[in-house]
Amino acid sequence: MDTQHLHAFVAIAEYGSFSAAAERLHLTQPAISKRIALLEEQLKASLFDRIGRQVALTQAGQLLLSKAKLILGEVAATQRAIADLQGDIQGKLSIATSHHVGLHYLPPYLRDFSTRYPQVKLDLHFLDSEQAYHEILQGRFDIAIITLALQQDARLQSETLWHDQLHFVAAPSHALATQPHLQLADLSQHPTIMPDTNTYTTQLIKNLFDHQQLPLNIGMVSNHLDTIKMLLSIGLGWGVLPRRIIDDQLCTLDVEHPPIMRPLGYIHHSQRTLNNAARVFLGLLQHKIIGS
Repeated sequence: MDTQHLHAFVAIAEYGSFSAAAERLHLTQPAISKRIALLEEQLKASLFDRIGRQVALTQAGQLLLSKAKLILGEVAATQRAIADLQGDIQGKLSIATSHHVGLHYLPPYLRDFSTRYPQVKLDLHFLDSEQAYHEILQGRFDIAIITLALQQDARLQSETLWHDQLHFVAAPSHALATQPHLQLADLSQHPTIMPDTNTYTTQLIKNLFDHQQLPLNIGMVSNHLDTIKMLLSIGLGWGVLPRRIIDDQLCTLDVEHPPIMRPLGYIHHSQRTLNNAARVFLGLLQHKIIGS
């Protein structure tokens, strides 16, 4: 059973269409269709029901999916183990990271690592932190470097690398900007711009408002902090941003509250053996050999 055929099958099952799977695997749609046709011919069973542009797993497909993931996981683990026997730092290092961490924290580490180990292929994916958690649990990436969850999954290993302090901010022209000694109740009367309510950052802020039994009046939503910064800078609401990206387009609001810290760090699946490249890269992060 060809592993390339299994990769195509799993991608289609997860993304719900041949075209989306082809894009993810950097293949043409005819190429991915051919792989499935060969797999179905080998198994003598139809794996998908084609319903318009969407596909659904047949009973045979449902049975194969769990087995295929196990097979591919074992193959990948075996390849990593054999490569690591040589003690070389090579192969592929797949990293999932949030946009904020990837843009504002990782560049010097990625540059240093790629300079030291040019034979390693860096496979970098920008995802929301919550999605990266899911992908790591599914075994799709070696490591993720993201905003850590408020409660850690027991299947994951994690370590905090940075503490990102958050500040209440608004445009200098905003009604709250000139008011001293603000309370959360004052902010509650104005619309805010936040990431999705299921994100760790918004959960952190919502917990503050819930503790005082105050509504969090979310007017607009974006999961990209740089987009939120732009929307805040033109006066469309107040928000909460890390100190690292606050500039003179915004002013920090005089809100009485304890410091708001969100942990940024890495996670990896505890049952997935890290290859040499992943271990060395985490070593660079842990020892902070580059100033951040």
